[in-house]
Amino acid sequence: MATTMRSTRVLGPGKIEIQEVAQPDPGAGEVVLAVGACGICGTDLHWYHGEFILPRTCPGHEIAGTVASTGAGVTSLKEGDRVTVEGFAACGHCRYCLAGDYHYCSGMRMFGMNLAGGFADYLAMPARHCFAVGGMDLATAALGEPLAVAIHGVRISGLAIGQRVLVLGAGTIGLMAVMAARAGGAGEVLVTARRPQQKAAALALGADRVFGDTEENELYAAAMESPIDLVIESVGGAASTLDVAVRASRPGGTICLLGVYTKPVPFPGMIAVGRELTIKGSLVYNRAGSRADFDIAVDLLQRQGALLNETLITHRFPLAQLSEAFAIASDKTSGSIKVTITES
Repeated sequence: MATTMRSTRVLGPGKIEIQEVAQPDPGAGEVVLAVGACGICGTDLHWYHGEFILPRTCPGHEIAGTVASTGAGVTSLKEGDRVTVEGFAACGHCRYCLAGDYHYCSGMRMFGMNLAGGFADYLAMPARHCFAVGGMDLATAALGEPLAVAIHGVRISGLAIGQRVLVLGAGTIGLMAVMAARAGGAGEVLVTARRPQQKAAALALGADRVFGDTEENELYAAAMESPIDLVIESVGGAASTLDVAVRASRPGGTICLLGVYTKPVPFPGMIAVGRELTIKGSLVYNRAGSRADFDIAVDLLQRQGALLNETLITHRFPLAQLSEAFAIASDKTSGSIKVTITES
């Protein structure tokens, strides 16, 4: 009789259940992880509220766990290793994968969307997408995925030492962008935040100034005081933040899009043309040269993981309470920032 495990099934917007399924075995080049932590992402909340395509399998892509078994040919990991993981699987042999641009792979599949994800007891995945974290707390290690997203966006935007950065939105990705911008050499970081807990977290992670919803005029005044070189948009959805990003940017500046848009949004094209702005879309992460964005994320977590854990992880729930966890993550008046599923 096959060994079973718990796994999440999406029935529709706002409807999830825990079911028993067969525990996976590792294929060649794969490992099976005992999931130790999986964060609820903003993208998860989009499909939960019916604003995004529903997962076709078990959701969850902000994953960390312990290697439970290894498949044939795996030499980089062994049973008992703790890892954080990239949230997708690429083919590993196409021109893009061989160049380190595996996020362009036409065969890429996303964990928690069309590959079984992390709101489960176990997960099978290619070993090449796993990054060892030593003895790190697994809830902290699961922050590696959103941190790598922010690192990638900052890196491809060409941030230079001393430049002025504006981060629009202070959810998990926006807050990670604050840390990534600081690590990348930003001279000043401005942030917009809707909730008190987001403002406090932004300041704790290195923001110099935080603007609330009613302070748009103050934000534009700050942009006039000294030019904003890079705007990082992290809200997405149907928000009008792209309009704000263009209006706040200096001539010749750059806008990096990290938010997941669910509807067409206003865009002041004439201003963007007149200022000759560069707009960079940024989806996930890849490998530049000898280092993956996840390598840099792990380095930052080793140095500042305790601060991120304390600042961002506001709620922890066991898998059995996943429905309650989604309700808390959806209600920012609860004080939530990052809600994590973990058994410890």
